[in-house]
Amino acid sequence: MSRQPLFVSAYDTEFLGDCVAACRRIAEVHKAHKAPATFFITGLVLEKDGAELRRVLDDPDLFEIASHTYSHKMLRDQPICGPAVTLEEIREEVFRGKQLVEDVFERECVGLRPGCGFENGFKGAPEVLAIIQEAGLQYTSSELWGPHYTVPAPVVDAYTYAEDGFESLWEFPGHGWHENVLKGHNATPGRLLLWPPLYPDCALPGYVETPQEEFEVHAYFVDKAISEGFEYVNLVWHPWSLGKFDPEMKMLDLLFTYCRDNDVGFGRFDGLLARRQ
Repeated sequence: MSRQPLFVSAYDTEFLGDCVAACRRIAEVHKAHKAPATFFITGLVLEKDGAELRRVLDDPDLFEIASHTYSHKMLRDQPICGPAVTLEEIREEVFRGKQLVEDVFERECVGLRPGCGFENGFKGAPEVLAIIQEAGLQYTSSELWGPHYTVPAPVVDAYTYAEDGFESLWEFPGHGWHENVLKGHNATPGRLLLWPPLYPDCALPGYVETPQEEFEVHAYFVDKAISEGFEYVNLVWHPWSLGKFDPEMKMLDLLFTYCRDNDVGFGRFDGLLARRQ
């Protein structure tokens, strides 16, 4: 019998829409299900709404708070979101983003998810990895796309950046669809689907239109993680987009119930990191 994965909820908390209201409702659903989560928050959001977000998310036993950089600038070239900024700007994005998490929440920040993410994470970018390690971060979640920057991203397990000289720095890839793309909430080029597809049995006719339809897409990747014995499954979610599409967070309730019904536990990225230390 294959091992059961953990479902790791993670939220890229950016400066679009009403992130505070969305995070408040997301937190309520997590508390009802006793399901932990990781919130990756940009420094700009913390500068504007940090006090309110702390009131909403200040539950260290349930919520990990990690960095989504300072202002969502690209840490390496990204064909959809644009070119990388300079190394000096990358340093500011990494160090300032981490420091704001620690200043606002008064606890250590050990993880980083860069804006937009990349096909191969930070593989082959030792100068960026050096900055990340120097800042005291212990993991990244940056591999968020399929081949040639397509969606969905494949379900794959964690790895280290040992080949780039950073064997203690972990990468926890994200999986499946970026839910904002799944709903058409971001302007993106037409080239997003791989041919032949990675998952031909998960072909979609168009954008999802209801929380039930969104749940069914995400549940497919939970099933994939179960059937293939992966350690965890994580989907790329954004509070602003979740709240715009489904303000009551019905999809989250459906998916968390589905996980429990299938004996899938809940985790967060710092917990996966702790298993390795």
